[in-house]
Amino acid sequence: MKAIETIVTVTKDGKMTLQLPQDIPEGEHKVVIVIDEQPLAEKSESQKNHPPLNVPMYNCGLWPENLSLRREDMYGDWGR
Repeated sequence: MKAIETIVTVTKDGKMTLQLPQDIPEGEHKVVIVIDEQPLAEKSESQKNHPPLNVPMYNCGLWPENLSLRREDMYGDWGR
């Protein structure tokens, strides 16, 4: 089973178009559709004009095998 979350536009005649990932094989499939009762709010003019954020990604390599992110290991008794 594969879950896909996306936004679709529904036309006045109740039709919608959906682009699926390429790894879904051709043929009949059982599909469950859950639709919110209220449509998404219209984007404001300022939201339409802003490009998506360009957030840099830093590759820090692999984590050490013995790295522990448990609170006790990070702070000891000091962080409680």
